[in-house]
Amino acid sequence: MAIKVLIVDDSYFMRRVISDILSKDKEIEVVGTAKDGKQALERIKEFQPDVITLDYVMPGLSGLAVLNKIMKLYPTPVVMLSAYTKEGAAVTLDCLKTGAVGFVLKPSGAVSLDINKIKDQIINEVKIAAKVSIKKIKSIISQKPVKRKARVGAIINEKVIVIGSSTGGPNALSLLLPEFPSKLSAGILIVQHMPPKFTKYLAERLDKSSALDIKEAKEGDIVEAGKAFIAPGDFHMVVEKQEIEGKIKAVIGLNKNPTVNDLRPSIDVTMESVAEAYGKNSIGVILTGMGSDGSKGMKEIKEEDGKTIAQDETTSLIFGMPMQVIEDGDADFILPLSKISKKIIELL
Repeated sequence: MAIKVLIVDDSYFMRRVISDILSKDKEIEVVGTAKDGKQALERIKEFQPDVITLDYVMPGLSGLAVLNKIMKLYPTPVVMLSAYTKEGAAVTLDCLKTGAVGFVLKPSGAVSLDINKIKDQIINEVKIAAKVSIKKIKSIISQKPVKRKARVGAIINEKVIVIGSSTGGPNALSLLLPEFPSKLSAGILIVQHMPPKFTKYLAERLDKSSALDIKEAKEGDIVEAGKAFIAPGDFHMVVEKQEIEGKIKAVIGLNKNPTVNDLRPSIDVTMESVAEAYGKNSIGVILTGMGSDGSKGMKEIKEEDGKTIAQDETTSLIFGMPMQVIEDGDADFILPLSKISKKIIELL
């Protein structure tokens, strides 16, 4: 059966063009459109779509307010359409926390005449959203992080945790990272598939809710215990050992080398550099996400006698990336999100 989609956008032009884009895919059926939040709620009830595309800039009820009502009244997977702006990044992160499955960036503002540039992304995000269980969405957004205050072990600079995530990742990270104590005896490197600007605001939000020091990575940052670095959008993040003031340190490098798995940043790129630099002192973690990015990196960490953890199917919004690691035989532990931090602390 075709995926039934409702398009919600205050611009007639955008509704028409997005409808045309989606209708050309034989696996998708556009069942209706809506120009504002009130009309959207009426048409969700009428058409019972499988997926909703929702603009975050709306007259009357904002996109976030509409999303809140959708999740309460007619829970449905939602893909946000966002402008490539500071406000767009902030609101999109709010929407992901509220239950949106994914988002697509409009290339040139609220009314993008060149929207066809991203037609493949729109189609892909709708198809991903259609695979997500609404029960999982409701379960994930209902969870609250638990902060750990106890000091665990001594600081050992040569250990590192590298975490990869994609669809569903921002929510997973917002639950996982606050569970670590500030004196965690390892540095953390995070690769979340996101565009520029979004990773900066994601880092800022995670930093506010966690005892760890979390920031978007910069060239030359030194990996240290109790600090977490998020790969900036559109940059691969690697680490290499350098001698600084007579001591060997792990230093972050950023580059715009060709995409890997059609992605930049790529989890594989970061994990492979971690495996080389840290060997058995590395812990690789793959969280929720579509595709297979990270599977090669996890294999290399395991081959260097590091430890590997994959999020389980029940708690993954999308089980693609963890499933690939598990099927390859490269997951030492398969755990629900709520038990990953405890296992990492044990391993340290």
